[in-house]
Amino acid sequence: MESPFVLNKTHDETRQGEAYGINSTIVPGKKHFYIESYGCAMNFADSEVVASILQNEGYAPTTQLENADVIFINTCSVREKAEQTVRARLREFRKLKQNRKDMLVGVLGCMAERLKSAFLEEEKLVDMVVGPDAYRSLPTLLAEAHSGQKSVNVLLSREETYADISPVRLNSNGVTAFVSIMRGCNNMCSFCVVPFTRGRERSRAVDSIMEECIDLFSRGYREVTLLGQNVDSYHWTSPELAAPVTFANLLERIAEISPLLRIRFSTSHPKDITDEVLFTMKKYDNICKYIHLPVQSGSNRILQLMNRTYSREWYLAKVNRIREVLPGCGLSTDMIAGFCTESEEDHQDSLSLMDYCNYDLAYLYFYSVRPGTLAARRFEDDVPLETKKRRLQELVDLYRIHSLKSMQADVGKTFVVLIEGTSKKNETELFGRNDQNKVIVFSKDNYKKGQYVKVKVDSCTAGTLIGHVTATMFE
Repeated sequence: MESPFVLNKTHDETRQGEAYGINSTIVPGKKHFYIESYGCAMNFADSEVVASILQNEGYAPTTQLENADVIFINTCSVREKAEQTVRARLREFRKLKQNRKDMLVGVLGCMAERLKSAFLEEEKLVDMVVGPDAYRSLPTLLAEAHSGQKSVNVLLSREETYADISPVRLNSNGVTAFVSIMRGCNNMCSFCVVPFTRGRERSRAVDSIMEECIDLFSRGYREVTLLGQNVDSYHWTSPELAAPVTFANLLERIAEISPLLRIRFSTSHPKDITDEVLFTMKKYDNICKYIHLPVQSGSNRILQLMNRTYSREWYLAKVNRIREVLPGCGLSTDMIAGFCTESEEDHQDSLSLMDYCNYDLAYLYFYSVRPGTLAARRFEDDVPLETKKRRLQELVDLYRIHSLKSMQADVGKTFVVLIEGTSKKNETELFGRNDQNKVIVFSKDNYKKGQYVKVKVDSCTAGTLIGHVTATMFE
């Protein structure tokens, strides 16, 4: 699948390769590791777990590829384009190894299980292949690879959550951080490879999540994004608890750490987000009013083929409920154009659903087969590529209209913004996001990263709000 179209891109969305590290200098007496991550926020959070394990083994991080003794690429299998990019990068790393015989190259994450033989034996691109549940075995795998063996561990687990590992915050702005609350997925959507690459769903212990969030707040972080393939199905129970902890319970516990700690979360499966979650969001000002609610298609027939377990009408009723309980709540989605057997009528259903929902943010793709999925085994990929691209463009064009209208509707409004840093486009400006996950830029003046300010919006582009500070908060 090609790279998605997306506007208003933020740190918690699907990203292309990014070098992860804390420093770019050599630490004498240390071996150095370099991690490049692709895909969803879970992959980037996993890279921070890997960094913690490697640092405990005496390795130091570097963002300079030529300084690395070990290169890891954390992979994504959800889109074909990501796989193509990873292969190209691995060929580049292989060239680098020609001048550094002692350098090791490893593949982490979602591509590990499916392509381990190709990477190790057929294409001879890597020395190690490590699945997302096998990061604890990295010290052993590194030792094997240094001895000349090809090292592999792609076993999936029903228990592993890395709850006791404190992630190293790589490329951190010191203000926002990811916190993984669960791993894996039990939803067998026919197009999706995640259940086969990340395993079954399991929740992380509530105490360890709380400890991580409290620690982050004590170190100056002011926003956490709770991550999981489906956060709304979070469920933790233990003999010490009087009742199971649901996702709504977890949100409430974290919200009560401090009103200065903002909370976001991703992703919500439409079938699992509950009124309990919505009313908890309403109760606490520091839980951001933004929900990512992937629909994938507006056609009931296609939704059934996708095994999404809800209808168009049910999804729209859920959207109505969100807007009833949380007026003004930001809403985003995923949509796939050209799924197997999709007709023009099905496509028009997707367009009309988008027109009804008026999403603030959308991740739009055209379909391509992911090997190992139910769709690959059951259905023919029978929609011509030209048709897929044309339908995708029609979704994009409609979304552009909605996005611009959504931005224009915020001109003249005032929002509370957590300052995340200096604008990439203008060093005299700062940026942050409002509750609805929209980026706002404003003059730097004497304000600083990590500070809450009120910003009145003066103008906008299709992807950014532009304003000025009217007051500081919590001073």
